[in-house]
Amino acid sequence: MSEKHVTLHDPDLPEPVELPVVEGSIGPEAVDVVSLYRRTGKFAYDPGFLSTASCTSRITFIDGDEGILLYRGYPIEQLAEQSSFLEVAYLLLYGELPSREVLEAFEEMILHHTMINENLKRFYSGFYHNAHPMAVMMGVVGSLSAFYHDATDVNDPRHREISAHRLIAKTPTIAASSYKHSIGEPFIYPRNDLGYCGNLLHMMFAVPCEAYEVDPLAEKALDILFMLHADHEQNASTATVRQVGSSGANPFACVAAGIASLWGPAHGGANEKVLDMLEEMGDVSAIPRYLARAKDRDDPFRLMGFGHRVYKNYDPRARIIRRVCHQVLEKLGDPHDPLFELAMRLEEVALSDDYFVERKLYPNVDFYSGIIYRALGIPVKMFTVMFAVARTVGWVAHWMEMLSDPHHRIGRPRQVYTGARRRDYVPLERREG
Repeated sequence: MSEKHVTLHDPDLPEPVELPVVEGSIGPEAVDVVSLYRRTGKFAYDPGFLSTASCTSRITFIDGDEGILLYRGYPIEQLAEQSSFLEVAYLLLYGELPSREVLEAFEEMILHHTMINENLKRFYSGFYHNAHPMAVMMGVVGSLSAFYHDATDVNDPRHREISAHRLIAKTPTIAASSYKHSIGEPFIYPRNDLGYCGNLLHMMFAVPCEAYEVDPLAEKALDILFMLHADHEQNASTATVRQVGSSGANPFACVAAGIASLWGPAHGGANEKVLDMLEEMGDVSAIPRYLARAKDRDDPFRLMGFGHRVYKNYDPRARIIRRVCHQVLEKLGDPHDPLFELAMRLEEVALSDDYFVERKLYPNVDFYSGIIYRALGIPVKMFTVMFAVARTVGWVAHWMEMLSDPHHRIGRPRQVYTGARRRDYVPLERREG
């Protein structure tokens, strides 16, 4: 807490109220309104929490105006270029980059705990054959507390760590099994000799009747995508995990709640919408017509994959994914993929259009990620599942951070009531029709 204060002048109060200012290491300051209601009898009103900091955190920093994303102080560009997903996972969990020896031990521990309880596999048979994989993912992750209840004491730091490791290790297996169930193929067991993303691809696409070899470029592309999706500050799903966790709920329930939030089309489902939009456009000749629709206030059409709630500059993750997209399509897909060509042309036209430039509607991470997943053979219904696997790291990092904070308390937002004033009950026989 700094020595700074903001003075609130309220004509209903006999004297001004001084509210302390909370300063971070970088980024905007925050006015501490914890005592606002007690001292003024008024709440702060902020729909969507657009101007409200719900916590302090050391994990991720975003500067939307400058297009900056830092994990524990490290630029996402450097991590995507030089690191790996599991190293980033360690960084987000523990705050520092590991030594080679520590990283190898962490990787071994995660990669040797990827199997799920054999009885858990029977849970899948209870889902309808064409259930959405996100619905299955949400249910199975939530059920983990019934199988791994030996370490769910949220007040025990070691229990929290064990649960975090289990979630990171087992979500790829759960995700791949959700996919296999949806297409009626047998589940594939994880292999300890494969890397994190290579193992996921193997469990998704291998079949018992023939050998499957993971393509190194596909594995690397997925690893980079996972790094970029690992965390993104207090987004809807992370805030959900923190909110549920604030009540002391077990970590598996918290992450299942995060999956539910991520499933929303305005959050994790956005990359599916980008692909749907490109397929609807069909050809570059349709771009002018769709851009005109996007500008028309009376037209409900939205240009998916452009603009961001936080970024008012080019999404730094989009620059990285754009390069990866070229590499993947050149080797694994058609370099002249009509959807990719359409996406490139759409980006070019939109960024030269004053309407989008003035409003800083730049391509975001969702604009290219769906095209990469498509080139890797991952079906559209699995896009958000991939997002959930990656974001699990950020969720458990924030969950652990929150529970280790001695000042954390159960989340309890307030409201401005706009309903009927007090009225007396009228017996049924006296009510008019």
